[in-house]
Amino acid sequence: MSTIEIRWHGRGGQGAVTANEILAGAALKEGKFIKAFPEFGPERMGAPIRAFARISDEPITVHSQVYYPDIVLIIDATLLKGGKVVDGLKDDGAVIANYPEDNEQLAKAVGRSNVHAVNATKIALETIGRPMTNTAMLGALVRITNVVSLESIMEEMRIKMSGKLSKEVVEKNLKAIQRAYEEVQ
Repeated sequence: MSTIEIRWHGRGGQGAVTANEILAGAALKEGKFIKAFPEFGPERMGAPIRAFARISDEPITVHSQVYYPDIVLIIDATLLKGGKVVDGLKDDGAVIANYPEDNEQLAKAVGRSNVHAVNATKIALETIGRPMTNTAMLGALVRITNVVSLESIMEEMRIKMSGKLSKEVVEKNLKAIQRAYEEVQ
């Protein structure tokens, strides 16, 4: 694998940074080199945020934000309205979005053809009981890219969240990951 560059788009409080940290931890467990970090604008709930990850089998020497991602993940579909979320996406890059409609509609919304919709909001509401979509997006990412294994994501989720969330809530998030893995288009 060459270096894979990922850019997350979400809003403050939606868990993009946490999901990116789980992804990085899973990659590290698999012996990969990683760089993962967030970028915040005004630090408030609901403000647009980005998180970046580079994952490689070789040491990573680039220390800047991801300008030309291979993968763009969109946690909040309202961010599609500005059209900037796909800026810099490589020609063969993919968009994975929390989107309630099918890939054809998502392609129209972003002006790209390599798109993958998953209704992460519906999955989160049905499995977790609230619209926290970040973990579901991890399942979709793993299915589309194979950048890390589903097992590594599940294990890292358990480890990272066990001290922060109840066992029941961790299990619900694991179900959300699995469902998105199965349902992403």
